[in-house]
Amino acid sequence: MDRPAKLLSVGALTLDTILRVDTLPAHQGKFIASDGVQIASGMATSAACAAHRLGAEVSLWASAGDDPVGDQLIAGIEAEGVDCTHVRRVSGARSALASILVDAHGERIIVPFYDSKAQADPEALPVADLSAFDAVLADVRWPGAAALALKAARAAGRPAILDADTAPLAVVEQLLPLASHIVASEPAVRIICGQALDLETACADLASRTDAFVAVTAGASGTWWSDRAGRGIRHVEAPRIKAVDTLAAGDVFHGAFAVGLAEAMPAEQALRFASAAAALKCLRFGGRLGAPNRAETLALVAATWPEQA
Repeated sequence: MDRPAKLLSVGALTLDTILRVDTLPAHQGKFIASDGVQIASGMATSAACAAHRLGAEVSLWASAGDDPVGDQLIAGIEAEGVDCTHVRRVSGARSALASILVDAHGERIIVPFYDSKAQADPEALPVADLSAFDAVLADVRWPGAAALALKAARAAGRPAILDADTAPLAVVEQLLPLASHIVASEPAVRIICGQALDLETACADLASRTDAFVAVTAGASGTWWSDRAGRGIRHVEAPRIKAVDTLAAGDVFHGAFAVGLAEAMPAEQALRFASAAAALKCLRFGGRLGAPNRAETLALVAATWPEQA
């Protein structure tokens, strides 16, 4: 590709307050944080910022209130180089918030708040033709917008990528048939397929329910995937790292995977690229702020999978 890939990322835009603590609380009380940051984030937003750092031109379609928090969110994401022209502002609505605790091992507790008025279904796409984009990525936090975007992307012959994460089963089942590529987190695939299955079996189960490419991500355990080519379930290992902060690692994975598909990388190469980007993010505190650039991502790909370099 002789130009940057163009992506549309659809879904969550939140103001995240991220606090670092030694251990995650197991009881009520006051706990002193050793570090903290407040940033514009959210699943689709973090993926958009990560994709931009990896070299793509990215537009965000999200929904926010007409409050000062919404102003702050848009200013923060525009400063990252992501186009926010299509961010919807809803009169009288409150913009989304999230409070997040991250422990010394990089694990986290996330408590988000979404105003239902801000998340009301949109009436139409923000652009008439999605063929101007090389790929479309949608999360599960704004289902009405995700459905419109995934349908239009497939109609335009573009990758329609669903970030299938924790959500009500009805929402996930609404969106699964619309995607050409489904990348599901471990919690999401257990919601869909049941708790008892191992992840390889769960990936096969999910693949049997759709005509889409399917991948199931499991952090340090890597990614199981099926491309419907009759080769069964395959596995991509994750680079070995000592995690500092896993917050937004999945979002970075999705953003990088979308860049790979937009650039017509083969599926396994795109998954390795995404795995490397997510691993590098985990080395840094601050959620999406730890997303890597393209050079360091490609360097980790070459170090982890030298046969691809």
